[in-house]
Amino acid sequence: MKQKITIKTISKELGVSTSTVSKALRDSHEISVETKERIKAYADFYNYKPNNLALQLRNQKTMVIGVILPKIVHHFFSTVIKGIEKGASEKGYHIMVCFSNESYQSEVDNLKVLSNGSVDGLLISVAKETLQNGDFKHLQDLVNEEIPLVMFDRVLDSIDCDKVIVDDIGGGYKATKHLIEQGRKRIAMLSTPTHVNIGVLREKGYTKALKEFNLLESSNLAIEIDDNSDLKEQIFKVIDKNIDAIFAVNEIYAAVAIRAIREKGMKVPEDISVVGFTDGLISEYSSPSITAIVQHGFTMGKQAVELLIDRIENESENLPPATKVISSTLNIRESS
Repeated sequence: MKQKITIKTISKELGVSTSTVSKALRDSHEISVETKERIKAYADFYNYKPNNLALQLRNQKTMVIGVILPKIVHHFFSTVIKGIEKGASEKGYHIMVCFSNESYQSEVDNLKVLSNGSVDGLLISVAKETLQNGDFKHLQDLVNEEIPLVMFDRVLDSIDCDKVIVDDIGGGYKATKHLIEQGRKRIAMLSTPTHVNIGVLREKGYTKALKEFNLLESSNLAIEIDDNSDLKEQIFKVIDKNIDAIFAVNEIYAAVAIRAIREKGMKVPEDISVVGFTDGLISEYSSPSITAIVQHGFTMGKQAVELLIDRIENESENLPPATKVISSTLNIRESS
């Protein structure tokens, strides 16, 4: 079986630039007949079928950025979109937004739609199902084809591309330290399944704060929430562990925790304090309002699209992938 090759492979083997390869495969008049024939012969021998977007990017610009988000209704991602739109418009670009709805197959299908040459590069926050099944081939293929790609928020360490992330460890640490400074000693954490890397990172911050204040043995109560089971019933079991505080990795968990605490006949924050992650409308308008880590989604979106446009417009520089980290802050409200 012949090996699978990419534009980068052809470029390396024949000693020409990736731009020369892509132009030759499009039969550009800029490339000599001899070079075109050599490149096409090599591509034909390995049954190479060029990706439309890869060729489009190297020959003409659409001034459109493709964006794939995991959710339609989500305060954080709505602020990210605002930042992306602002950053794109400042550089003369438009955006085309698709939603995976946390589905691996939808994510793959969206990439296929956007890879028809209609965009200049891609921004993506990875779907939960993709993280769970561990199949990242569709994303690795983009990198292999040298298509400009920036991941944000939910990213993959194994994919070698530009990334923009929140300081999740720092956020987890700030939230837990705040609860400790309020005199709380039995702090539970409501976390996501381990395949969702943001939950793992936030738990590292939680553990770091407990260790710093010598509470690791008495307060190490990190609970992995199963989104396919009844959330409130899972939180009831956590409350029964004689806790005095909850750090939730998102504002949905935090809001449901407050409801569960009340149904147990207790008060927030008098009996149990609650801190969430993502300072959205739920946190602001819950009763009591929820203390939360602010992720600065607008900043994340703007920096992500600026990083992508810089990669698109300076493709020939071959700079190594960069990771930008957005610092989080704590917005203290009534729940703690």
